[in-house]
Formats: sequence, structure tokens, C-alpha cells
Amino acid sequence: MAWRIDEQVVRGEIDNRRKGRVTGRIWLVGRDEPVELELEGNAWADLAGHLLRFTNPQPSPGAPEGLATRQQGVVGDITASRKVKVPEVSMDEVVECYKAKRPFPWHWANSLYLEWFSIPNGRVVIESAAFELEVDPEPAWVMDEAEEELQRARNAEALTRFMDRLGSLVADADDDFDDDAPRSAAEAEADAEAEWMDRLLDRVTARIEREGREEIDFDVIYEEERERLRRESGMPPEPEPTPEQLAQQAAWIEEMNAAAAEAVEDMESESWKETAEPRRPALLDRAMDLAARLHTEVETWLPGSAPEEHPLREIAWGVQFAAVKLGGALGHDDDDPWPPDPLFAGDTLVRLKKSRDCLRDALRALDAADQENLATPGWRITTRRETAELLGAVQQLIQEVREVLKDSDDES
Repeated sequence: MAWRIDEQVVRGEIDNRRKGRVTGRIWLVGRDEPVELELEGNAWADLAGHLLRFTNPQPSPGAPEGLATRQQGVVGDITASRKVKVPEVSMDEVVECYKAKRPFPWHWANSLYLEWFSIPNGRVVIESAAFELEVDPEPAWVMDEAEEELQRARNAEALTRFMDRLGSLVADADDDFDDDAPRSAAEAEADAEAEWMDRLLDRVTARIEREGREEIDFDVIYEEERERLRRESGMPPEPEPTPEQLAQQAAWIEEMNAAAAEAVEDMESESWKETAEPRRPALLDRAMDLAARLHTEVETWLPGSAPEEHPLREIAWGVQFAAVKLGGALGHDDDDPWPPDPLFAGDTLVRLKKSRDCLRDALRALDAADQENLATPGWRITTRRETAELLGAVQQLIQEVREVLKDSDDES
């Protein structure tokens, strides 16, 4: 999840003439004051030591609300040398070519890519091959290839530190953006329910392992362990259901049976083939793609005798588990409402916090991989950056859900 503002840019300037510091100003359509940048880090070698000015020949209205005028944070990637394919026909013609499965004419071009991470807005990106660029001819300082590789590593590490610092800053400001402690009664209740359920499932799993998996009646074990845990926790026995509750349960079962029968009928009629596949949320797609890629890449570096706790395994597993928890929180249909209804927000928040914990585990494993010089420096840099970006996006979702739960507390 990123703020992409290239279409609304009128003009701007990026200044990296002071080593370790990037400043700049960007003017947007409809805003009198420019967005001001104060960032830690350096650009790539092509812009390191330079002052860059750029102009958008065709700016569009629609600057996003909420983009802070002062952008303090860290550099992501800043370069004017990314190669991109630029179509030589209109987008309508590109779409027609795509539908007809025929190629469209294009050429390679350098693209301006400005990325940073700020305290008020998280990830912000400007990317365009259409801007007019002007770079001062003489750099104030020069970055060689080895220094550029080192700088990318420093940028990735700075991004991780920035995410941690972001949580501390907002916590100090009495904001619950990145604080594990519940900030509403509804969140506290959801955390308590999740912890209790985790304890129960641990007990059920341990008993099944102890007694053997053959001829196990899971429902019986579950109910027995559930009642034991209630007693040990000092909770009173569950009261017998009232006639009204039994009637509601019967009605619910009848409704579920009817829905299941309807689903079977739809499957048999194959009417489901006429329904478009749901589109997964973009953030979930990113997490799943990264998890799949890391799983494949890690296998190429793991020795045959690698233990379960090998740092490379923990990196891949951390992202994989985070993607699973994220899928449970967001669902698999991008059309689902967001933020969730207060009725479901507590469960969503629990899953998001677990996803965040998994991503933090992956970053800690990356620290160990750095210390042991595992895989390659470039791979570790890229993986750290992508994992930290996911972490920042999940933190933002956590804040949005907490607002829902806080509002529901206020209403009650």
C-alpha cells in the first residue's frame, strides 16, 4: 500500500548534494504550498551528489487528501535510470492489442523513480517516464558501484529502524498505531478470547499427541479440555442453554443447511462458472507472492543438514505465516468492506497483530542472516526492504481497525 502521486505532480526538485541527506520540494495540482522532503539516506549513484529538477508536461488534478506537507523519514529508492517499457500507442490501443493477443509497439526509456517512507504517510512513490528531467552537470560528491551496493544495504536497514521508530513515536504521542497493548475494551476482549483459544488448542493438540492419533474423537477431547480449562481458569461452568437459545441454534442450523443445499445446487448446475473470480486484496497478493518467492529462493542456499531454526528458513516461514494470517484478516475478495464491521473487527485485529509478529520474526531472522553472511547481500537487502514494506502496511491496517473498535466503545 503506497501513496502514488506522479499524475498530480506539477514540478519538483530533489537535492542529494549533502551526503546522507535528501531534501526536496514537490508541487502538486491544487496545492499552493509544495510538499517538502527531509529524508535520511542517499539516492542511487546516478543522482547521488546531484540536484535534480523535474517537470510533468501533463499534470492531472486529484491530489490525495491527507498527504502531509512536511515529509520526514527515510529514502527508499531514488533514481532516474530505471529502464521501463513505454508504449508507442495510446492505452486504448494497448488494451485492444492485449485482447487480440498481439504485441504493441514500445521502446525502452529511463524512468524517474522517487520512493520514500515518512512518518505521516508511510510509503510514497513517484514513478514516470514522461517527466522532463534536468540534472546539474557536476556532482557535489561521487558514489561508486561498491558504495552504491553498500548504500542500498544501509537504506534497507534504515527502513527497518524507521518502522520501529515510527511505532515508538506514535506510541509516545498517545497513539496506538504500533503498540501491542489493547487500546479499547473491545480489543482487550478480542485479545483475551484469542489467548484463551490458543491455550485450548495447545491442550487439545498435546492430548492428541499423547494419546495417539488413531480413533481419536476430536469433538469429545475438545469439549473435555475446554471444560477443564474453564475450571482451572476459575470460570464458572457454562449454564444450560435456555429454550430461546436452543430455538435460535436450531434456526441457525436450519439456515446453514439451506445455504449448503443451495451451494450444492449451484455447483451441480455449474452456474458458478458464470461468476467472476473474486479479486484478492493487493496487499495479500504482495504477501503471498513474496512468500512463494522466498520459499523457492531459500531452498537454493540451505545446506542439506539445515536445522528447523536456520535463519533462512525462519525468514521464509515468517513471511509465509504472515501471509496466511493476513489472508484471514482481509479475506480473499477485494470487494469485501474495509474497515470491517465492529462485529468482526476484533477477530480481524487479532489476525493482523499475529501477521505483524510474524513479519517481525522474519526481520529478526534477517539480522541473523546478516551476521552470518548467508545468501547474498543483494538478496538480503531486497528481502528486508519488501518485508519492512509489508510490516508498515499491516501496521496501518491495525490502526484503521483499532479506530473502528474505539468508535464502537464510544457508542456503547
